[in-house]
Amino acid sequence: MKLKAIQLRKGMIITFNDDLYVLTNVMHITPGKGQAAVQTKMRNIKTGTNAEKRFRSDENVEKADLQTRNLEFLYQDGSDYIFMDKETFDQFPLNVDLIGDNALYLLPNTSIDVSFHENEPISIELPLTVELKVVETGPNLKTATVTSSYKPATLETGLKVQVPQFIEEGETLRIDTRDGKYLERAR
Repeated sequence: MKLKAIQLRKGMIITFNDDLYVLTNVMHITPGKGQAAVQTKMRNIKTGTNAEKRFRSDENVEKADLQTRNLEFLYQDGSDYIFMDKETFDQFPLNVDLIGDNALYLLPNTSIDVSFHENEPISIELPLTVELKVVETGPNLKTATVTSSYKPATLETGLKVQVPQFIEEGETLRIDTRDGKYLERAR
């Protein structure tokens, strides 16, 4: 699918020099004199190398043809994470390189969206929030208020977050997957 460069947004996946790139930064430049442009920073999905490219604002850019499937996390097998398509029951092993730090938000039965390009998984998208149990944290301070200081806590997946002083071990918390921060206690 062709897009005008002015339509590019951070996070989009484009085809550039016959490779797939994810846009990590997009800045619209409108000089006082001359033609407007779009300055992009992008990362090659396969090699991980970074590139920069300035497109004319009216230049055509090829958006990658992706198919998105909703998969359910089943278990980890060595360096692979095994997911299942809920409709066809097909299982897909996704390598730890593709999952990355997102593994800290995965529990069995977690649903995620996986983008495929020519039947190859290339990116994953987590739900906005996940609920994880506190397995280790410091003692509860009786004089602590809601807006008081924070303390470190380790969650069941190994994720470390800062939580309010009143949080205790065994509680389930809602965590924002975009920045890994504590939101609230899960009800």
